[in-house]
Order: sequence, then structure tokens, then C-alpha cells
Amino acid sequence: MDAHSQWTGLDAERLERIGDHLERNYISNGKITGCQVSVARHGHLAYFKSFGLMDRERGKPTTDDTIYRIYSMTKPITSVALMTLYEQGYFQLNDPVSRFVPSWKNHRVWVSGEGEDMKTEAPHRPVSFRDVLSHTAGFTYGGGLPGVGIQHPIDKIYRDLKVRSIGGSDSMMTFLDKLGQVPLRYQPGAAWMYSLATDVCGALVEVISGKPFAQYLQEVIFGPLGMKDTSFFVAPDKVDRFAANYQRGPDKQLKLIDDPATSDFTREPGFKSGGGGLTGTSADYLRFCEMLRRGGELDGARILGPRTLEIMHMNHLPGGKDLTQLAIGGFSETANEGVGFGLGFASTMGQVQTGSLGVGDYYWGGAASTIFLVDPKEDLSMVFMTQLMPSGTFNFRGQLKSLIYSSIID
Repeated sequence: MDAHSQWTGLDAERLERIGDHLERNYISNGKITGCQVSVARHGHLAYFKSFGLMDRERGKPTTDDTIYRIYSMTKPITSVALMTLYEQGYFQLNDPVSRFVPSWKNHRVWVSGEGEDMKTEAPHRPVSFRDVLSHTAGFTYGGGLPGVGIQHPIDKIYRDLKVRSIGGSDSMMTFLDKLGQVPLRYQPGAAWMYSLATDVCGALVEVISGKPFAQYLQEVIFGPLGMKDTSFFVAPDKVDRFAANYQRGPDKQLKLIDDPATSDFTREPGFKSGGGGLTGTSADYLRFCEMLRRGGELDGARILGPRTLEIMHMNHLPGGKDLTQLAIGGFSETANEGVGFGLGFASTMGQVQTGSLGVGDYYWGGAASTIFLVDPKEDLSMVFMTQLMPSGTFNFRGQLKSLIYSSIID
């Protein structure tokens, strides 16, 4: 065993299969232009490699400091930010959000019909902080998910009221008040639906702390953790490191959908989306993951207490159920079998049900196929970056778990 393997308990030769797999199945045949993989165990970097091109049109190779759109990998960061306020006693998980957003006292719940024939009822209980942290509040994405049009009468109301996150310009309070006018899709806590709930969490960070959301993230998370390239937009002096974003078309060819030189992400957005607005590097996100793995602290900077983090990656779905029993709507960043959901993270409840190695890891992904996981039991963190939409195109998570977990030899 080499010295490196002694520190990490990972077989270095077996880890090299990661590169072989990605080159053979994705890079050489043009299924993706490029990607990056980081694996750390016991606090040591065991594997970090960049593959292919970050920008096919300009022929630019992926560099170690390439900047990616992390989309929904913003959600765990936002959830951690809100929980730092929980730790300061501002709210309890079962408190109604209407304590801070009075307009939510008028929430209704959809029963049937649409338009003028829509029937609604009163909620059995108010939407709680736990609900917005765990996507069980009754919100939707308003039909705004990749490949998902207006599916439901409720989504039309989101469109009519212009309830938007990425690309929106409302103030945080206007955004929250608009959500108070849309009937909930289901009774709070009764189901799980991927939604604008984490944008709500970001807005609540701003409302409760009294600081602009981006400033709060910078002061409480990015600054202390040294996440120097993570931001809601890519600064002019960093644009040359910004990857291009691609979409796989019906013809299985890659089409450029966001040129880094002209991307909206090169300008500061009006609405800072806690659900999907951030850009950043592998190194930055690995620092965030390592803070999680270590129970809320990294290099002397404590972001959360270990007990808080523990409750965040427990399964908060009612009755200990998994997503197969509670999820409605076809889009999410996870498979449903054997998967629970906590406060900002999905978690693996059973290897047998998921059919993948590892149990107790918690994770999420982003719309451009980025993924991460933290496994407290194996003392492991992993970040995968690429720019391919939609995120469900290939099962990178399952494949990388097979490759990484089969390299654990201690």
C-alpha cells in the first residue's frame, strides 16, 4: 500500500478507474465536453483530476480552477445559512414562517379545479421552517423546471404572478408575499415536492438577519471557509475561467446553451436565488463539504455545531418514509428508492433499496449535472463538476459511487 493510501484508506490504483470510465464513456465520444472529480477521505485529498474541455467552442481545456454554474448545489449552502440563524434562537423548526412573513397567514390549499372554478381549503397547520427546509411546504417550481411545462393549475398562478427565482428582480419580501397569494399544492407536511422552497430559505435569511442574502453568505460561510470563487455572478477578471454550459438534444448532440462570455451569470442578478443562483469551483465546494464532514468546522472556522448538522441530514419525511412514498412531480436531483430527505439534503437510507454502495451519505446535485456527497460513516467527501443539462441525462452519481466506494480498502 502506498503512503497516500495509508492516509486515505483508498486504493490509488482503483481510483484511477474514475478517469478511465469518464474518458471512455463520456469525453472521447463527446457526451460531455469536460468534467472534474474531487475525492477526499479522512481530510486528505485522495483524487482530483480535470478532464476534457471547459469550453468546446474556444478549445479551452478544463483547468483546476474552472468556475461552474452549480445551480441547485446552492440549496445546501442556503440551508446551512438559515440554520446558522436557528442556532442563534431566531426560530424553531416547527414555528410558522408567518412569524416573519405576515402575508402567509392567508395561505389556502388547492383541492380541485382551475381558474375561477378552483376549490381551496384552509391549511391544517401553517407552513413551518421545517417544511421550507425539506420541500414539504406545498410550493412548486411553477412549471419552471427543465423539461417541465405548466403541469398543474397552481403553476399557472405562479406564472401569472411572475413568481420567479433565477432571472427574477423582485425584492426578497415581494417574492415571499407573492408566494402568500398562491394556493399551496398540498397540505403542509403531507408530501414532498421539489420547489422554490429553498429560494424561500434564502429570502428568510435576508429578512431575519437584516443583511442582504449575498452579504450574509459571504460573511458567515464563504469568507470563513475561504471559498474565494463562490458568488452569484462571475466577476470580469474571472470570466476566462468560466465554463460553457451545454444541453444534450434529442439527436444526442451537445448544443451550447450558455456562452461564458455573454452569460447572464457574468452580471449581478437582481434576485439572489438561494435555490440555484451560485457559481463556484470544485475546490470551494469541497471546502464546504469538508466543513460538513467535520461536523460544521474547517481550519478553525466553525459554521454550525455538530448536533445541528446531525439533525439536518436525518430523514425528516413524515413516518420515516422514503421519497417513493411521498414525492409528487417528476423532477428532482435524486432517485427516490431508499432515499430520505432532511433539511437541505437527500440521504441514503438503504443500500439494498438504492442498489448503490454506501449508506448514511447525504448529498444533492445541480441542474447542469454537478453532484456532491458527504459520508460521515466513511469519513468521505466527493464533488463532481460538469456543465450538461438536464441533470438526469446520465447517472453520474451511481457510477461514481461504485467507482469510489469500491476503492475503499480499510
